[in-house]
Amino acid sequence: MTLSQKLLKNTSIKNASVLTESKVYGKKDSIVTDVPIVNVALSGMFDGGLVPGLTQLAGPSKHFKTGFSLFLAEAFQRKYEDGVVLFYDSEFGSPEAYFKRFNVDMERVVHIPVEDIEQLKFDIMKQLKEIEKDDHVLILIDSIGNLASRKEVEDALDERSVADMTRAKQLKSLFRMVTPHLNTKDIPMLVVNHTYKEIGMFPKDIVGGGTGAYYSSGTIWIIGRQQDMDSSKELHGYHFIINVEKSRYVKEKSRIPVTVSWDDGIQKWSGMLELALEHGSVVKPKQGWYAAQITGVVGDKNYRERDLLRNDEFWNEILENTDLREYIEKKYKA
Repeated sequence: MTLSQKLLKNTSIKNASVLTESKVYGKKDSIVTDVPIVNVALSGMFDGGLVPGLTQLAGPSKHFKTGFSLFLAEAFQRKYEDGVVLFYDSEFGSPEAYFKRFNVDMERVVHIPVEDIEQLKFDIMKQLKEIEKDDHVLILIDSIGNLASRKEVEDALDERSVADMTRAKQLKSLFRMVTPHLNTKDIPMLVVNHTYKEIGMFPKDIVGGGTGAYYSSGTIWIIGRQQDMDSSKELHGYHFIINVEKSRYVKEKSRIPVTVSWDDGIQKWSGMLELALEHGSVVKPKQGWYAAQITGVVGDKNYRERDLLRNDEFWNEILENTDLREYIEKKYKA
């Protein structure tokens, strides 16, 4: 008997194994989306995506945090025909039409309304205890930003106006407990959160909820926003900027743009034009128009920027004939 075999024989831990044979360590299954730049923001790779563990989507109100979470939930359901979204709802701000807009199968969404952090913590731990590794479950919490602690609620009922020192501790406890389950059972968990401005001369965005949620997260996005206007100043949607605050796969502090229009939702080829211009695989032969440049030859077709956001033929040709994919992955991959 080798020393490794002896140590394995003595342990009572269910998933213990030699590291090279581990079922919980190493490459994780990923949920690939239809938008390459979103995959890059999650994993640093075009064919990567959402992985098991805790992912936080943070930002001010009206910054598409719920939109991104439902977009990822639909990709999860599309990958797993038996996949179920466990949706903990504290804000009740997502109407049925929102789920339909993202093609989320509501028959495969278990809706659990929660009123305080303790209620969320107790229920989610019950669920995680019963979920098996082969169960395809995605957990979505929308959101923890305004979720009160039980003490805060009880103080209000008792008409006591005192500072609540328990909320951060309860959130830290929640994430400390769920993290091992998420990673050993391959469960992705999306948490919508709020941000606030740090006090100082150069204030920066801080993710709410204390250090617990920050330390436990594998990925944290802080989402910014810019208006998407045409030359006539008509607003078509927004350019959302994914600021990668924390990641195991993407260089931290990366800024990745994703365009969302009123009519078409998330644009498939968001962010690609700026990167292709930087790479040299797309050039700007005249004002307001763009063309592909493959093997040093400028293409004979010119396109407006807005037309390139959903042009599969244009981008597939560039990706097949240049090293743009490798350039982008090298730029962002940690």
